[in-house]
Amino acid sequence: MLDGINVKDIVKVERTSVHSHITGLGLNHRLEADYVAGGMVGQVAARQAAGLIVKMIQEGKIAGRALLVTGEPGAGKTALAIAISKELGVDTPFVSIVASEIYSTEINKTEALTQAFRRALGLQIKEETEVLEGEVISLEVDRPSNGLGPKVGKLTMRTTDMETIYDLGSKMVDACIKEQIIPGDVIQVDKASGRVTRLGRSFNRSHDYDAMGPKVKLVQCPDGEIQKRRETVHTVCLHDIDVINSRTQGYVALFSGDTGEIKAEVRDQINKKVLEWREEGKAKFVPGVLFIDEAHMLDIECFSFLNRAIEGELSPLIIMATNRLIEKVRGTDVESAHGIPSDFLDRMLIINALPYTQEDTTKILQLRCDEEGVKLDSNALDLLVKLQSATSLRYCIHLIAAAEVIRIREKKETVATDHVSQAYRLFFDTKRSEKMLSETDGYLQ
Repeated sequence: MLDGINVKDIVKVERTSVHSHITGLGLNHRLEADYVAGGMVGQVAARQAAGLIVKMIQEGKIAGRALLVTGEPGAGKTALAIAISKELGVDTPFVSIVASEIYSTEINKTEALTQAFRRALGLQIKEETEVLEGEVISLEVDRPSNGLGPKVGKLTMRTTDMETIYDLGSKMVDACIKEQIIPGDVIQVDKASGRVTRLGRSFNRSHDYDAMGPKVKLVQCPDGEIQKRRETVHTVCLHDIDVINSRTQGYVALFSGDTGEIKAEVRDQINKKVLEWREEGKAKFVPGVLFIDEAHMLDIECFSFLNRAIEGELSPLIIMATNRLIEKVRGTDVESAHGIPSDFLDRMLIINALPYTQEDTTKILQLRCDEEGVKLDSNALDLLVKLQSATSLRYCIHLIAAAEVIRIREKKETVATDHVSQAYRLFFDTKRSEKMLSETDGYLQ
């Protein structure tokens, strides 16, 4: 309590996901994988293969193909896909879905897959705009004495090579007042829209004040002419363009998520226009990545659609992941490897994620402790590694956070074996849960 005001400490809560420690594939310039790098541990061959895939994507040599990542549960298949997305960066679209997402009552399966396809296809549209860029020498605003008429003014701007005076209308005056433009600011004015942007404070005026706040950015006075042509690149995905052009309230549908089914005629017209822009050099096509987890959940109709879709001119790279061996293809009585039809498998490159060794598991658990800010002593880490061989890696990762909560309640400095053991007793793993159910007649009598 301070002067009648309640003062409380603010607790900063940080969410850490299962794969938040992954920053990339951990490859060097020769596409060779280090044992521990980028948040990835082991899986050297799989990471090197993924690195080659990333290289081909960046060079535009592998669009319209499919990649399959196989391995047992907990072998790091999803981690490999996330590492690929990190390596590609923000400029390459990466869309991740689970195969069961396409079974919806609102839209049919092929429409759901088509929308996922189009979200994974980026388009970089180039736009040239004329801007005025320079340092403000003076800004004069004339207001009517009665306050009823429009405001007018004069803006003097200069570069290192020239100086010009501009007459300002009411709209431009309001924009300058809103941005709080003063002499000494370096600004940019979009001639088409009239938007005023402050780029920073000129180095020439850095001695005007004895002290400046941390948010003040000092920039050099521009050179050349005040009026310049700037090229702006807008990156959008084809699905957003589809939604905007499919209905009158397209922008609203983008934010609400209620896109519904989009007619094929709309997509055909957009494809035609996009190809024209590419031929004219106005736009650049950026094929991205569509990651489908639990691919064995797709049925024969979906695989038939994908078979044709990946051969289209506008197609992303498809990466699938599954942990199944020999499985019936959903919707048929035919058994096939990984639950995927053999003709579709023939089109895929396959990466096998090997099971983690005990050394790999130790490194992964240490990485997770560092990511979650947990201090774990060596004996507790050894206990987690032993538990992993009897349970699973995912279960042991979950125990780290539970043991940390127990440590905080007991006000200890580090997580010890007692804390891990108590968390193990409180939370069942899959095998103990199955054993408990097999020894009882059920919950209901």
